[in-house]
Formats: sequence, C-alpha cells, structure tokens
Amino acid sequence: MGIVNVSPDSFYPGSRASGLDNALERIELHLEHGADLVDVGAASSRPGAQPISESEEWNRLEPVLRAAVHRFPGLRLSVDTFRASIAERAADMGAVLINDISAGRFDPRLWEVVAERRMAYVLMHMQGEPATMQHAPQYTDVVLEQIEWMARRLPELRALGLADVLIDPGLGFGKRLEDNYRILARLEDYRVLDAPILVGLSRKSMIYKTLNVDVSESLDGTTALHALAVASGALMLRVHEVKPARHAIDLVHLWQSQRFPSAHV
Repeated sequence: MGIVNVSPDSFYPGSRASGLDNALERIELHLEHGADLVDVGAASSRPGAQPISESEEWNRLEPVLRAAVHRFPGLRLSVDTFRASIAERAADMGAVLINDISAGRFDPRLWEVVAERRMAYVLMHMQGEPATMQHAPQYTDVVLEQIEWMARRLPELRALGLADVLIDPGLGFGKRLEDNYRILARLEDYRVLDAPILVGLSRKSMIYKTLNVDVSESLDGTTALHALAVASGALMLRVHEVKPARHAIDLVHLWQSQRFPSAHV
C-alpha cells in the first residue's frame, strides 16, 4: 500500500504531495514500483496533530481522487479517513478500502457506510487520539490488550456485513518505543484473530529515534523492519517507498518458500 499524503503537515516531509500534479506523479510511481493499493490521506495523524474540518479534508481529497481514477484505470484506491461522509463520497469515486485510525470511535456512522458500500476496512488500534496519543501511553501487556480489544470489535464489524477487514496494531499510535517493538516481535500472536494483518511502520520515530538519525535517513531501517514484519505474518505493508518494500516482500517470500517448501506447493 503506497502512501500519498495531500496534507501539508504529515510527519515525513518527503511524503507530502505539493499539488495535484505531484500527487498524481506519486501515485504513478507507486504503481510502477508494484503497489497493490494507493492510500490517499488529507488529514495528518502524526502525534500532536490537530483535526481539520470535513470540508477542508474533502477539498484536499476530491481533485486527487477524481483525477487518479480517470488517469489510472483499475487503480485500487484506499482513503485514510475516519469520517462517514468522506467514505461515502470516496466510494462514489471508486475507493475500495477505508483506512480508519479511529476504529469507528470518531464517527459512529462509518462502519455502517463501509458495510453498505461493500468496501474493505482497516481496523486500527490507537490509544487516545492524535493530539494526545503520545502523552504517557500505558499498557500492562500491549499485545494481549490489543488482541482482546480487536476480538471484541471484529464480531461487531462482521455482524454488519464487513467481510474484508484487516487489522492494524497501530505502531506509533499511542505506543511507547518498547511497545512498538514488542508488537513487532509478537506479530504472529495476532493470527489468532483470523484476520489479515496490515503493518504501518514506514519511517516512523520507532526507527529514526532508535538509530539516532533524521527521518530522511530512515529508509534502511524501515526496509529491515518491513522484512521482519512480512516474515512474522504481515499481509500488507503501508509504505512511503514501494520499491524497497516490494523487494523485501519478494525476498522474504523466497526465503519462506525454501524454509517451508510444503506451504508453497
């Protein structure tokens, strides 16, 4: 899943699309490099981010979505939003997936809309909200608590008719540094939920703060952790750079085919 940010304050400056032409160029590059989906977001969810209005979010999204589906036939579009009204309009333009950081907490209508439009959905865990989520998050056992939290919500989603639900442990969203690595180390535990796992760790602070480098120097660390995530069961990676992620996926799959040959017959 290739990221396209049409917000001016996303945490990684290199991911920000400066205008419609630049956004379309990013989408084209993601597709050329092997993206299965392109995830377009108009509201920053970085730690400390303040919410924007519904109208501002749509005004940023609408021209990009409209132009993208026209220019790239067959494009599988994901929209990063927690608003039901945005999801409805995105579905009208051909979006097939809603990537929701709030797990339906910020707009009670969202799940209903996604079900009605037969869209896929990403259920992500976040403690708090972007403006406050990094204010002393606390867990006793972050993995167990997340699994229990997801296990309560997945039946609700399925009862509404959402057949395609991915789970996202929300690395960096209301997590301490050690929580992020504990989640990654125990990613296989989430398989008990019988839902595909999406991991979004691209260039996050868990990488560049650990390595004591700038976010612009975090690609190597990102790719290393992408390989570990795929080897541990991640079905989808949400990434800023598709090519190195695709390379990591292909190499891990080749390694797995030799380690577990019967699973790839």
